[in-house]
Amino acid sequence: MKYDKVFIESFGYELAPHIVTSLEIDERLAPFFEAVGFMPGQLEALTGIRERRFWDDDHTLAEHAAVAGKRALDEAGISPKELGALCFCGVCQDGFEPATSCAVADKIGVGPRTHVYDVKSACLGMITGMVHMANEIQLGHIKAGLVVSCESARQIVDATIEEINTHKSIDFYREAVATMTGGSGAAAILLTDGTLGKSSTPRHAVKGGVVNNAIRHWALCSWGFEDKGMPTDSRVIMRTNAQKVLDHGTELVIETYELFRKEFNLPADKPDKIVGHQVGEGHHHKFYSAMKIDRKKDFSTFPFLGNVGSVSLPISAAIADERGFFVPGDFVAFVGVGSGLNCYFMGVEW
Repeated sequence: MKYDKVFIESFGYELAPHIVTSLEIDERLAPFFEAVGFMPGQLEALTGIRERRFWDDDHTLAEHAAVAGKRALDEAGISPKELGALCFCGVCQDGFEPATSCAVADKIGVGPRTHVYDVKSACLGMITGMVHMANEIQLGHIKAGLVVSCESARQIVDATIEEINTHKSIDFYREAVATMTGGSGAAAILLTDGTLGKSSTPRHAVKGGVVNNAIRHWALCSWGFEDKGMPTDSRVIMRTNAQKVLDHGTELVIETYELFRKEFNLPADKPDKIVGHQVGEGHHHKFYSAMKIDRKKDFSTFPFLGNVGSVSLPISAAIADERGFFVPGDFVAFVGVGSGLNCYFMGVEW
């Protein structure tokens, strides 16, 4: 996929208010640690994550996604009424029905002709939403589209801590420890055709990207009901074969990176910068080593935000932009591997 009429106009994000350290989670796992002889510090040592954030107990995803969306619109000087489309892309949703995007759109105040819908693709939800918006803009169907998401990890982390302490099994801990990386946050990306907003606002040209899958590995990570189907009395659980996700994800990212380089005829020194989906130190080290990319080109947020699902990549890009990590003319690669397994590479000219 290639574009010549699509721009990132602005980002918006909101950080969840409650900081939860990995040491605090280790302390809550004391019954399990004592049973198997683990010492505090295990979680940070395994993941490289010092802390993550949680929302208040009483909140909705739509309210935070709307805050992030309004910030992106305000930054660009674009009215909600000018949006041709709005999509919500979270792993988490406020309910099965209606689409969470409807509540977000109402809070933001979009017009009656705005296309409002949800997109779902595990941790790649927001980059998938970007592709949908970019296609619509490139085709001339809309002039501006807003991609939003909000993720919440408190509930599943709390439930998994209880399970680990009940099982007191190292094998079970291996299946559940990836859940402990989860964090919370909200993000928004505003895409336009370049004809709206403040002329003084720097725009970033979305050049296109490639998508690739290894769907035979779809069962390696799951977050859903313990029992099959949608039973009303089943609890929600998360299970991850972290090692196989890492191994097969690395194979997929190498293959997709080669496709990306070929698609855009990239010279050896490109991309200039890279922002990936944030999982943890092990994934970052193995992925970048496999792609032979200098980690100095990478901007990471996992040490202080953890894995914020679909929000991770865009919130990392937004913070990187704020901190001057990107410079004009940089060819920036957005990359993510999500449960499924699916992989995206997207090129943006800063």
